[in-house]
Amino acid sequence: MVQPPEPVAEPSSQPGGKRPWWIPPFFGAVPDVGKPHLDLLGAVALALLFEEYDLAMLTAALPQIAASLGMAETDFGFYLGMIRLGALPAFALIPYADRIGRRRIFLLTLVGTALATMLTAVAQTPNQFVICQMITRTFFVSGSAVAFVIIAEEFPAHHRGWGIGMLGALGASGHAVAMLLFSQIAYLPYGWRSLYAIGVVPLLLLPFFRRRIPETARFGRQDESSAEEIKGYSLTPLLGLVREYPARALGIAFSGFLPSVGLVGAFQFTGYFTQTVHGWSPGQYAAMVVVGGALGIGGNIVAGHLADRFGRRVVGISLLGSVPLWVALFYNGPSVTVPLAWIGFLFGASGGRVILRALSTELFPTSQRASASGLFAILDATGGAVGLFLLYFGSVGEGDFVTLTTTLGFAVLLGGAALLFFPETKQRELEAISR
Repeated sequence: MVQPPEPVAEPSSQPGGKRPWWIPPFFGAVPDVGKPHLDLLGAVALALLFEEYDLAMLTAALPQIAASLGMAETDFGFYLGMIRLGALPAFALIPYADRIGRRRIFLLTLVGTALATMLTAVAQTPNQFVICQMITRTFFVSGSAVAFVIIAEEFPAHHRGWGIGMLGALGASGHAVAMLLFSQIAYLPYGWRSLYAIGVVPLLLLPFFRRRIPETARFGRQDESSAEEIKGYSLTPLLGLVREYPARALGIAFSGFLPSVGLVGAFQFTGYFTQTVHGWSPGQYAAMVVVGGALGIGGNIVAGHLADRFGRRVVGISLLGSVPLWVALFYNGPSVTVPLAWIGFLFGASGGRVILRALSTELFPTSQRASASGLFAILDATGGAVGLFLLYFGSVGEGDFVTLTTTLGFAVLLGGAALLFFPETKQRELEAISR
């Protein structure tokens, strides 16, 4: 039974548009969504920040990790592809968010990500490193999928795109934290291992997250018959969305898989490429990521604002369509254009992916929403693994990844075309969209 939409919190007495201290001014105006919504956004974004931190560290410290563990450049695609496949066990974990609640699974993923990140710090061989990172990826993909569901279900329809975009931007700030620490890698007592040991922080903050992240109101309003129906099998919601919404599920799968084929390799090798081909120092690379990233991740917020006004499809296609051009400029242009290409690449990729994330949570009912978000996240991770394996099998000698990465970038455009087959969801209540 479809439940009518209800407000998720009492109206706030906070003045409309008042900016919390943790939203930087350059992230633009803050709509009048109420203090409870902003408090929830801040807590979920902080948790996502720590998970993005681990992802950023693998990109930045790849040269140091490879030298320490004896990884050859021609094997990077294989190792990194295997790490990406660590998302596959999330197929079994994410649907539980549709059974026992978003909050419990989200908190579980925080603990799992933290423990696996700390284990990475003591890895002694490439295989040990890959296994620890695969486990990390399982929890990261699950947590990220559930995080966007929490915001989508709690924010009002007319500002839902902004909420999802802001979550993506704030979570991506984990890359800035990682870069600030990475710039000092030469002075840390155990090098890259110290950077992974910092993964203990979310465990220390777990009491804070337990207090500040409640269960979503929409999940709590599910009727008892629906809740009883999905208790038996963890994969029931996932199978149900494929059976009941085959076209939408297939579209989500394509839009998750194809862009990731082109994006992951392009992003994964930015640190290695700038430090080995252009001779940048860790500090120079960190500066590009932090300064350029502050502009680039604005794509999340711009996409959210524009999607609430003009629609998801036109904004998503425009942003994703620009990515292949920026990737080609980054890897084939002169050194002076690298920072500009990085900003454009990050702006288009982050903004386009926010649109895809929004649609993966909006197109399905509450009883299957986490599974749908999980389907997108898992296919996204699988597409990244396929892209990295293509780089591995296509690389004969050092430097081949530049040409291959540029070519694979056009898969992002193909993935964006899947948006043409989705219904428009801007400013519509979730219950109306899923009917």
